[in-house]
Amino acid sequence: MSETGDPAYTAVLSHAALFDLSTVGKLLLTGPDAPQFVHNLCTNAVADLPLGAGCPAYLCDPRAKVLFPLWIYHLRLGDGRHALWLETAPRCAPELLAHLDRYLIAEQVEMQDVSHRFAQFHLAGSQATALLAAAIAAEVPPLPPWGHMERTLGSVTVHIRRFDRLGFPGYDIVVLQEHQAAVRRYLETLGAAPGTSSAFETLRIEAGFPLYGVDYDRERSVLELPHFDQAVSYAKGCFPGQEPIVMARDRTGHPVRTFVGVKVLQGGPPMPGTRMFQQQREVGILTSSTFSPRLQAPLALGYVRWGVHTPGQTVEIEPAAGARPALVLGPPPFDFPSAGSPTP
Repeated sequence: MSETGDPAYTAVLSHAALFDLSTVGKLLLTGPDAPQFVHNLCTNAVADLPLGAGCPAYLCDPRAKVLFPLWIYHLRLGDGRHALWLETAPRCAPELLAHLDRYLIAEQVEMQDVSHRFAQFHLAGSQATALLAAAIAAEVPPLPPWGHMERTLGSVTVHIRRFDRLGFPGYDIVVLQEHQAAVRRYLETLGAAPGTSSAFETLRIEAGFPLYGVDYDRERSVLELPHFDQAVSYAKGCFPGQEPIVMARDRTGHPVRTFVGVKVLQGGPPMPGTRMFQQQREVGILTSSTFSPRLQAPLALGYVRWGVHTPGQTVEIEPAAGARPALVLGPPPFDFPSAGSPTP
């Protein structure tokens, strides 16, 4: 986005905007063995996930490298059956389904890729909760992170999930594809600004929210990702990748590299793949960047060696093209000037 600002970006700071996330992958798992089946394969504890609750998780290889990011929700279907809803990165559902199917032996689990049946929006902003209350004509319950509920918007039944992925109060709204336009019109009539991809990109970088395929891939360890402790349970049984995760905890207590924000002090946003140096020693790499209106400077995300991750350290980027100074902000969330900070 430009330095002058995007109306959708401004709307999130002052009110709320509605972003279309329909490309995210969506699987629906039913059957009595579904919770334990997913529990055995992923990094988080899912077997006893309460109805109405959700959690982040990862599917890893034996090296603890990320195969798929997951957001898992325990819900009840219209016919009364319990189910697990698995959200993953955009366009990854077919591959995720094939991966899970390889582990399915005698378990009573039915799996469906429902990505094309459902649309998904993200309502975010300092006043998103108030706008949602107007939309459902009732007070919004204090949902915990990834907590969810079913409500009616106008005449359309939707599934609403608390997910502050942009660093502001945020709600994912899942609806059957045929009602997508009606829900969009309804929320925009109540004051939600139309979201844009440029505003979403700036906000998610300011929130330190990494994207699969952009900021991490199958060669990135789950230990290096932000808030990995929310997605990893040390109390559950074995799962693929558990051994290197536990070894890292017991041997050093921290990963070799970690995910941070970097404020660029000179020039424009750096390109993905730009390397960082400190005292002529390479210490990290940048994965995505934007101009941050709240910092009034370019902001980049990337990975640095442990020890360089603490806020206030300086690094240099692009030394071959003339070194540019940059300031390490530390792992997310980042501190912004109070005038533009999100409302809790």
